[in-house]
Amino acid sequence: MKTANNNRASNVRRATSVALAISMVLAPMGLQASDNRIALVPGGPHPYFVGWEPGIAAAIKDFSIAAVDYQVPSEWKLEAQTQLLESLAAQGTNAFGIFPGDAVGINSTLAELKGAGIPSIAIGGCAQDPTDASFCFSTDVSQAAYVGTKALIEAMGGKGNIVHIAGLLVDPNTTLRQQAVQKAVDETNGAVTLLQTVGDTDNQEQGDQKVNALLAAQKDKIDGIIATAYISSVVTATALKNLGDKRIKMVGIDDDKIVRDGIRDGFVAGTIAQNPFGQAYIGAYALDQLASGCTTLDTAPWIATPQTAHFVDSGTVVVTKDNVDSYPEDLKVLTYDMQKTFKDTFLSCK
Repeated sequence: MKTANNNRASNVRRATSVALAISMVLAPMGLQASDNRIALVPGGPHPYFVGWEPGIAAAIKDFSIAAVDYQVPSEWKLEAQTQLLESLAAQGTNAFGIFPGDAVGINSTLAELKGAGIPSIAIGGCAQDPTDASFCFSTDVSQAAYVGTKALIEAMGGKGNIVHIAGLLVDPNTTLRQQAVQKAVDETNGAVTLLQTVGDTDNQEQGDQKVNALLAAQKDKIDGIIATAYISSVVTATALKNLGDKRIKMVGIDDDKIVRDGIRDGFVAGTIAQNPFGQAYIGAYALDQLASGCTTLDTAPWIATPQTAHFVDSGTVVVTKDNVDSYPEDLKVLTYDMQKTFKDTFLSCK
């Protein structure tokens, strides 16, 4: 018994020494270990959100946050997401980054979280105002789709017929992307025609069926394709490669390996790389600050969008054959530069 007591005492002293050593390392850096428990929760299973994981790991390391969990609902239904959020809150999670399973429907849950003193931000996609999310941190999807469509039109030589391969209709970003594509087309004054928009393609089985059926029926009429969702871009790039015809130009979004290989092989003209690393990295940092007592700054340079008055663009990079191997570093540089000024720019911390 005496030996066991001695061992326990030794363990306590060792743990105390480790904690002291950590505090001595953190103090000169102006950092303080956080005991906050944060969760990033997408609307459902989707490969885009896997890109959050490296940002989460980096945030835990760089900001000494006790826990930042990546939790995915079992299916893409609002009820599944809200049940997961309620369960995590009951288990002690005290800040949430949420991709809304439904831009309006999520707001009742956000209000409940706020009522319990739990801050939240919308991440990757926005909740519809009025909302209790502190702000939305996401790709400016309108701008990304607009830039992508302009790049497609340039690759086509400024004229021709295009098709928009769009994402899930329940995704709050899909309508914004449709409007942006139409805007870019309208600016050509009739030189470019939008033949049709094919929705609900951000699902492997449905996307394969719809894109291949489209190409089988109309490939000779199509000069360009703009794909504005992750899986939509993958299935389109795959279908064009299988055709073996590089006449149809394509610009996608996100940076799946199939899309990157399509750029290298000449079947894809380019893609718009979003910044899931930065969304998770800065999102976790901001939530840690909010859970520690900071509030949003009313006078911050928020961007007003059709969904919310408090939007921050997480940034994108246009990827072409010229930078297909180097763009990840560009996204990290963008992220780290933004994080350096994020607190002073957007938060009030007493």
